[in-house]
Amino acid sequence: MKIALIGYGKMGKAIDAIATAKGHEVILRVDLNNKHLLEKEHLGQADVAIEFSTPETAYSNVMKCFEANVPVVSGTTGWLEKLPEVNAIATKEGKGFLHATNFSIGVNIFFEVNKRLAELMSTQPQYDVRMEEIHHTQKKDSPSGTAITLAEQVLAGIPRKHEWINQESSVEDKLVIISKRIDPAPGTHTVTYTSPIDDISITHTAHSREGFAAGAVVAAEWLKGKSGVYSMKDVLNL
Repeated sequence: MKIALIGYGKMGKAIDAIATAKGHEVILRVDLNNKHLLEKEHLGQADVAIEFSTPETAYSNVMKCFEANVPVVSGTTGWLEKLPEVNAIATKEGKGFLHATNFSIGVNIFFEVNKRLAELMSTQPQYDVRMEEIHHTQKKDSPSGTAITLAEQVLAGIPRKHEWINQESSVEDKLVIISKRIDPAPGTHTVTYTSPIDDISITHTAHSREGFAAGAVVAAEWLKGKSGVYSMKDVLNL
């Protein structure tokens, strides 16, 4: 499989190493210094693109892939307000698009556990719920995309919480997300339910970027040759 890597920071390099080890060919490595390569003549040679760039450039990068008719796997967060528009374009024009806030197989299983726990706790008003996420200091968005996904799942399951807020002090009808930036920290997410009697917590802790990068490569392998809008639930058949 021929891969175009858009965004060549720490995650891009980790994806490069895993994809190459699996026998794929990375034919394009795009960073801030060679953005001119984001043209159809270059992108069009790839079977699939993997995009881990910045919130400011993600939308444009995905559109460039669509123009080149190359399916694109995007893991950039912080631009989620644009996702409905991108999904609509991909559906209308028959482009292949898969976005995830986290490609780790473990995290995607964690998402399913989080949804189920929220459903169970919806009838237990004696429990308050809060979240905490920890990432490295170079993390560009706060809260993380993974934390927002977890929060939206909790809100869907627990009607007494109306929205999430990113602060440390609790508010009765809001889900508090506490964001910490500490080096080194690839990523830890904890959801805690607290009552006067006991606490229930679920936690996912990443030990390295390898799990995220490996999942992105698996998603790219799955998306090759497909059109339409997908998620990691489709890839993992969850």
